[in-house]
Amino acid sequence: MFLENNKHKGWIEVICGSMFSGKTEELIRRMKRAQFANLKVEIFKPSIDVRYSEEEVVSHDANAIQSTPVESAQNILLMTSDVDVVGIDEAQFFDDGIVDVCRQLANSGIRVIVAGLDMDYMGVPFGPMPALMATAEYVTKVHAICVRCGDLAHHSHRLTEDDKQVVLGAKETYQPICRHCFNELKNK
Repeated sequence: MFLENNKHKGWIEVICGSMFSGKTEELIRRMKRAQFANLKVEIFKPSIDVRYSEEEVVSHDANAIQSTPVESAQNILLMTSDVDVVGIDEAQFFDDGIVDVCRQLANSGIRVIVAGLDMDYMGVPFGPMPALMATAEYVTKVHAICVRCGDLAHHSHRLTEDDKQVVLGAKETYQPICRHCFNELKNK
């Protein structure tokens, strides 16, 4: 619960998982609850994420909330004076500076909610996410369902041949799969 003087009440929450696991959906839910509680909120996303909207954070289920696209994590600090809660989507696309930005916000009394992929399509920890999870007071790992066998999925299997780490896409580019199916496909 936020007090009038929340100087010592900031913290970091990380929501992580694979594609289609509900990370953005959960971020939107938490941010809307904060708005409902009349808290001042700001939501940010990397400017490269224009899959569904340039100025909204949008889940794969088409739920949306207004956001501000930013080129770098440092820009977030310039736009967060007088806020209670900061939401950041697709954190894996930011540079490592996002970790220090989140720390500074939390240290100044702001609740910071960050969502992002914990692993890339190769099953390797993705960008600043491991450091964000280590820094956070709360980490929520959400899971999709494997499209191949129905088990819990925590891998984002890329359907295209592109081998760049960052390839924006949705159902046409990725599918959620479990550890067993990921290893089967990897060993083919």
